[in-house]
Amino acid sequence: MTEKTSRASGEEAARTSTSAAASNAPVILSNEAGSFAWGVLAKRHPALVQQVRDAFPYSRRQHEALDALLDEITNGVVEPLAPAERDHERWAVSGQEHFGRSWYDAPFLWAESYFYRRLLGAVGYFGTGPWRGVDPFAPFKKAELGGDAVEEELRALDALANVPAEERATALVQASLWGNRADLGFRVAAGGPEVGDTAAPALVADDSVLLWQLLPVGAGSTVAVVADNAGRELIPDLILIDHLLEQRHADRVVLHVKPYPYYVSDAMTADVVDCLRRLVEAPGEAGRIGGRLWKAMAAGTLEVRTHPFFCAPQPYGEMPEDLRGEFESAALTILKGDLNYRRLVGDQLWDATASFADLTTYFPGAVAALRTLKSDVIVGLEEGTLDALERSGDAWRTSGTHALIQVRQ
Repeated sequence: MTEKTSRASGEEAARTSTSAAASNAPVILSNEAGSFAWGVLAKRHPALVQQVRDAFPYSRRQHEALDALLDEITNGVVEPLAPAERDHERWAVSGQEHFGRSWYDAPFLWAESYFYRRLLGAVGYFGTGPWRGVDPFAPFKKAELGGDAVEEELRALDALANVPAEERATALVQASLWGNRADLGFRVAAGGPEVGDTAAPALVADDSVLLWQLLPVGAGSTVAVVADNAGRELIPDLILIDHLLEQRHADRVVLHVKPYPYYVSDAMTADVVDCLRRLVEAPGEAGRIGGRLWKAMAAGTLEVRTHPFFCAPQPYGEMPEDLRGEFESAALTILKGDLNYRRLVGDQLWDATASFADLTTYFPGAVAALRTLKSDVIVGLEEGTLDALERSGDAWRTSGTHALIQVRQ
């Protein structure tokens, strides 16, 4: 048996084992009143429809389409895309068990994803008219990127300019991790100040030592980073990427972003460019970092890519072979944010002490998750950590006040 055949057989066995384990953990639905998933469908999505409606001078036809979508998600059943829609067949396959049923009875991950696809359809994003390609979430992203908080964070980089590389690396990983608290979709639901301002953050799992062990200086490796949110989260991600390149932890970084607007604040190529411009135009260390990243993109040592699967309602275990090959060729794949975590381990009600390594065995290569907790899914916790969190009485799984760094080599 060849090495390649042996590896393929091992991966298939791992996927089978993971699939068997998955059957023991219920898929998260939204039909339990008062649950986090229920709140997203019942409160966050209707609020977002109204915000999008108010953010642009949409036509009467678009307003009617948004009203129809709002009525459907609150009072009706899941309707399929029209046959003429560009991706009708793909959604017809994934949604065949859910069409004609309540949105609340569909898997939470699928229902969220399909909602955003339908929202884009309602405003004409995929159409042939003048609103084609106009990001309905752009005003929210731009407001955050131009805010005082970003200005303050960029100024803080000056203090890191001359600290030892190891200390700087630790600070930048933490910034990239906690930048996820700026998730605009979460703030829509909160309706108030940032969660990060109301409670002390806590790291419930920290494999950062292993993360750096997988990225030795001078190894000549490629690192894949799968982005989550734009704006205030993407900027620290880019600054971390600059550190990887500048300190030779990687010779090349591939930044994977969404192909079209998704989950309010998710990053696309246009958002990467906006963040780079924000850095380049800043004074001091931030401007120097922006200049290096701009040159890195031109030289190809930083490459931005996208794939339709990043806007799909399936777990990473079902990724297509071309994307699997991308991750397999990387020394490490860093998955940012809550949605990527849900897709990595499965959007299911796992025992919180279930093994992160076992549930990610299928993933092609070493993988790291940097995630602020904003949904019910969690694995890989120590018993003592879990007991302390449960005793706290806090909504630690969903409040954005806790985070994790988990790595499987």
